[in-house]
Amino acid sequence: MPKFIRKAAVIGSGVMGASIAAHLANVGITTYLFDIVPKNILESESRNIVAENAIKRLIKTKPAPVSSPVILQRLIACNLEDDLSKLKEVDWIIEAVIENLDIKKHLFQTVEQYKKPSAIVSSNTSGLSVNQMIENCSLNFKQNFLGIHFFNPPRYLKLVEIIPVNETLHETTQKMKDFLETVLGKGVVICNDTPNFIANRIGTFGIMSTLRAMAKHKFTIGEVDTLTGSLIARPKSATFRTLDVVGLDTFSFVLANAKDRLPDELIFETPESFKQMINKGLLGAKSGHGFYKKVDNEIHEINLNTLNYHVKSLLSDTTYDTAKKIKNKKERLKYLAYSESKVGNFIWDIISSVLVYSANLVGEVADDIISIDQAMKWGFGWDLGPFEVWDAIGLEESFKRLSAEGVKLPDWITTLVNSENKDFYKNVEDNLYFYNGEDYVQDKRPNSHIIIQKNSKKYLQVMKNNGGTLWEIGDDVGLLQFHSPNQAIGLDFIDILGKSITYAEENLKGLVVSAFSKNFCVGANIAMILMEAQDDNYDDIELVIRKFQNVLMKMKYSTVPVVATPFGMTLGGGTELSLHAHALQANFETYMGLVEVGVGVIPGGGGNKELYERYYNSIPDSMNKDLQSIALAAFETIAMAKVSTSAHEAIGLQYLRSTDRITMLQENLVSDAKKLVLELYESAHIPKIKRKLKVPGENGYAAMKLAAQSLLESEKITKHDFKIASKLAFVLAGGKLPYGTEVSEQYLLDIEREAFLSLVGEPKTQARMIHMLQKGKPLRN
Repeated sequence: MPKFIRKAAVIGSGVMGASIAAHLANVGITTYLFDIVPKNILESESRNIVAENAIKRLIKTKPAPVSSPVILQRLIACNLEDDLSKLKEVDWIIEAVIENLDIKKHLFQTVEQYKKPSAIVSSNTSGLSVNQMIENCSLNFKQNFLGIHFFNPPRYLKLVEIIPVNETLHETTQKMKDFLETVLGKGVVICNDTPNFIANRIGTFGIMSTLRAMAKHKFTIGEVDTLTGSLIARPKSATFRTLDVVGLDTFSFVLANAKDRLPDELIFETPESFKQMINKGLLGAKSGHGFYKKVDNEIHEINLNTLNYHVKSLLSDTTYDTAKKIKNKKERLKYLAYSESKVGNFIWDIISSVLVYSANLVGEVADDIISIDQAMKWGFGWDLGPFEVWDAIGLEESFKRLSAEGVKLPDWITTLVNSENKDFYKNVEDNLYFYNGEDYVQDKRPNSHIIIQKNSKKYLQVMKNNGGTLWEIGDDVGLLQFHSPNQAIGLDFIDILGKSITYAEENLKGLVVSAFSKNFCVGANIAMILMEAQDDNYDDIELVIRKFQNVLMKMKYSTVPVVATPFGMTLGGGTELSLHAHALQANFETYMGLVEVGVGVIPGGGGNKELYERYYNSIPDSMNKDLQSIALAAFETIAMAKVSTSAHEAIGLQYLRSTDRITMLQENLVSDAKKLVLELYESAHIPKIKRKLKVPGENGYAAMKLAAQSLLESEKITKHDFKIASKLAFVLAGGKLPYGTEVSEQYLLDIEREAFLSLVGEPKTQARMIHMLQKGKPLRN
């Protein structure tokens, strides 16, 4: 959609305000960042100093709010005394000041005097009444006003809650929903103007319900976190680690707001132990200790009765041990919910209370169950929303147990349990339907969302193996869906990639390579490579590497366009695959890198060659191309295992070309990539011609090796790092040839493969692979 917001203003340069402004800058929107003029300001100081300092802090903030430091040039510091006239220039004004209703009321009356009539105004309140804060404003102001609640950090958390006021025009709501989804890449839910809206209301209730169950079943802080994280399809930070990150003072404010506006819901009363912790400054990560603290590299947890710390408790329980072995999260939840044990009863209490509470909020906080489920998944990181959890454990069975416990459920739940279906959701011919209290309503996904369900009937399945599935997705475009175990490249994926390219060349206009998973590709299957190396099956490893090189070369020189869609972790072989595609449609949150040195090898699928060529081509032909400098640039990127922190940063590292495309909302990736394939096809895609590459040769090899030697002597790398770097230098230099020698791509692939194989046989490389498989992080040996 056209970007109807070209310039914006954010009022309030605190953590949230500055981070929202940063994300607007990420997508190309010039943004004024306003704050007060400090009292007693010195004449020598800037009157914009508060906002200026907030912009400077963005560089050091972790995780990074901006995709690249250059983005900060789009942020302009302002103050609320001298610069209010600038509000006339902007299309969207976002209020992000302190959560005080009177302050917000006064601010909006001031804003109304300066904004242009067509400008949209919104509040980033996390739970105050949006109707009350603009009750003294004009009708025109109200028609273009809505609550727009970002979750922290705004760049990374997907959820944005839109809360229209009574007078908000439907057109205004829809325009902002489309903008937030398409331009900012957010998942949007429409909420009603109720205390804390959807996610904070249910999330806060869930935490307080967990506290009650903890006391009832006598569990410790550490034991609760062991049980309420990924075990029950929620984030690893679970309950108390999450509160430590959020800050107990911040959470107590959310509780206080809920208590003030929901006086009959006693569960929102701040516990006495929390008040005492706040008084003692035990706020969490921001104060260095909260529910947890580190003592001599050992994690200690607090006892809520005494406020003393002790070593974190380890849970020993047979129900827990059995549940950990159940891989399917829905089956695991059902097992836990109905286990007659201390753990089972605890899990039942915390799950069932949230389900019942959520059921009673349908129609109050939101109009449908899917909005509630999406809010909890996108805002709190739950894998399953409350009603998806209910389907997982079974409505009929849970209804009987709740009824036996004397729990009153809303009438619409009783109606559903007495119906034929007894499910909140159902899939019919690839379309998702949800129960709305009377019947099933289709969730109408935008046409821009191409998400293929297992055993889809909507699209033609051409072929399939354990590594991937080839689909025809319309308009004579194919989609190779990558779905190997852990999104790692193995022989199955190599095989189906080659067959898919052949099929596309014979039958289609082009091919998209993508996935419907958390990450695009984490690299090669190092477990398989390690196993073969330990068995001295180097011929088998050589065959796999050769096949991978060959299939990527086949993709590079395909007669039809091939577009890959890197997103999330796109590492090692995933980056090599992307480098060989004709074009990339990358997600904004793409973390790309050739990271093979971390497991003791160098890229083996042609990544060295491709990155060298990218750096070579980045210099105009009209300029002198210093081959040694080009090789050193590629050498540094690979040897340092540099990973982009965004798609924008990937361009600077040459993983993406400046002509590659970026999609903000991941659900739009495949659709956008399909459009790009057709665009390339219709512009008369011409297959690439194989050309020789000029290499720096022996002089370049010596220069790269000297750089590595310097790092070794300063003890910044190990001897094994130096060995890996030397092999990498040899490959990028093209061997010990004269400077400027032209070599074929196959020559470079051959010496790359040879270097890879020699490193795989090293005991220290194998130790790195074992450590990565066991610990999930690199070993420096």
